[in-house]
Amino acid sequence: MNYALTILLVLFLVAVLIPFYRLAKGPTVFDRLLSVGAIGSKAIALILLIGLLYDRLGMFVDIALAYAILSFIGTVAVAEYFRLKGGEE
Repeated sequence: MNYALTILLVLFLVAVLIPFYRLAKGPTVFDRLLSVGAIGSKAIALILLIGLLYDRLGMFVDIALAYAILSFIGTVAVAEYFRLKGGEE
């Protein structure tokens, strides 16, 4: 089971690299904002996989929830900033 979780962890790390392309090459700010949200969602899954790997899922669920709340608040704040600023680059 430990070997399977390690493989899943590596695959999730590769999956996090995919939105980084959109973050770097996104034609608009909103594409970049969506990629940051996708990276945040995958990071939450990675945190939970690490919790499974160390057999401390209860503690890592709390960490993942805190990260999700902070990620959501940050995304809303940046979206509101760009909405008030005028949007496109």
